[in-house]
Amino acid sequence: MAKLKSSSRAKAAPETSEAPESQSTAEQIKKTISGSAQHIWMAGVGAFNRAQEEGTRLFEALVKEGMNIESKTRKMATGKVDAVRDAVEEHVGAVRGRAADTWDRLEKVFEERVQRALTRLGVPGRDEIAALIDRVDQLNRELRNLSGIPEKAAAAKKTATKRAAKPAAKKAAEKKPAVKKAAARKLSAKKKADGAAS
Repeated sequence: MAKLKSSSRAKAAPETSEAPESQSTAEQIKKTISGSAQHIWMAGVGAFNRAQEEGTRLFEALVKEGMNIESKTRKMATGKVDAVRDAVEEHVGAVRGRAADTWDRLEKVFEERVQRALTRLGVPGRDEIAALIDRVDQLNRELRNLSGIPEKAAAAKKTATKRAAKPAAKKAAEKKPAVKKAAARKLSAKKKADGAAS
């Protein structure tokens, strides 16, 4: 038993010698963990700072890229709008041309139908009237030649007749209001007489 005690003491002694070793190991582990945690914290702070700097630069780069894309898009859209506008104007011009052609054809058809209807009714056309006027002028010249009145005298006589007709027309126009006033007086006198008789 004595052996057991001594062996147990011998065994206990290394445990106590191991306790200071385990404490130092624990302190080393504690320091290592604390150092690692501090390193991790510093790495996080550095990453955050870098992310802020990079984020600002990245944000500014994205803004510039967005502006470039917007200007390119606007140029492209403006070009497309101009192309569409030109195409629409071409189509509108073509439609206007067709409409004008159709309107011209419709007008010709209408004129032809009216001319046919007038011909059926026996109304002379423009050419026939012009030929008739020429024939009347020719007959008038022949009459003047036969009666011995020179053409200049006939022309002067025509002009004098026209001049005399103008003042007569003016006098007739001036007389109309006077005639209207006299008629109005007669009518009012008649009404008064009718009113007195009743």
